[in-house]
Amino acid sequence: MMDLGLSEEMVEIREKILDFVGNKVEPVEEEYHSEVSVGDRWSHTPRQEEILNDLKAIARDMGLWNFFLPESQGGAGISNLEYAHLAEIMGRSRLASEAFNCSAPDTGNMEVLERVGTPEQKERWLTPLLNGEIRSAYAMTEPSLPSSDAKNISTQAVLDGDDWVINGEKYYISGAGDPRCKIMITMVKTSPDAAPSRQQSQILVPTDTEGVEILEGMQVFGEDHAPRGHMHIRFNNVRVPKENILLGEGRGFEISQVRL
Repeated sequence: MMDLGLSEEMVEIREKILDFVGNKVEPVEEEYHSEVSVGDRWSHTPRQEEILNDLKAIARDMGLWNFFLPESQGGAGISNLEYAHLAEIMGRSRLASEAFNCSAPDTGNMEVLERVGTPEQKERWLTPLLNGEIRSAYAMTEPSLPSSDAKNISTQAVLDGDDWVINGEKYYISGAGDPRCKIMITMVKTSPDAAPSRQQSQILVPTDTEGVEILEGMQVFGEDHAPRGHMHIRFNNVRVPKENILLGEGRGFEISQVRL
């Protein structure tokens, strides 16, 4: 029979998480969310930034940080089962997971970069994500295809000299409305004549690249979840260096099995 118990070390960490959420996060949660209605809903107010930065600084100083990654990459090196006990507590507050730098979609994106990123890609994007300095998005779902099947991708990327040129649209891209979102892992079709599972690639696209249009926030059960949102994005002749591809051409479906 599987042992679902926790080691003494994990019991101590769990108690610290429980105390932090109850005594640090929950007391400021109402104030944080009340600020959404102040000014531009798609940006953070100075007070929201202050609340988040204070929580993250305290959590990091306490060692309550990056629980989802191996210890070798600045994570806690705990198992999925152990992490589940912590995630259950974090799920009690909409702010808690970010306070511990364990917030989606960054967690999955950091895992991808940790596993398949080049040293240069890790230095530019993984390090600031691990430090909680930026946010990210994962751009796969599309308006015209059921992209829950990762082989159903119509957004095209064509190699032109030393650049990938990307054209297409994405739907419900979580976190892309956040002004701190600086990078998107973008699923594209690069090899339309290859086998179905080898047609796709994943490319790193900085959100400030010319031609990236973040159009509007889309609703999920009547909520748009500003300021992070679930965004409709258009790529109009977006050019990024060919070095921005992850793992290599035709490896996108393979990466999606790791990411999802």
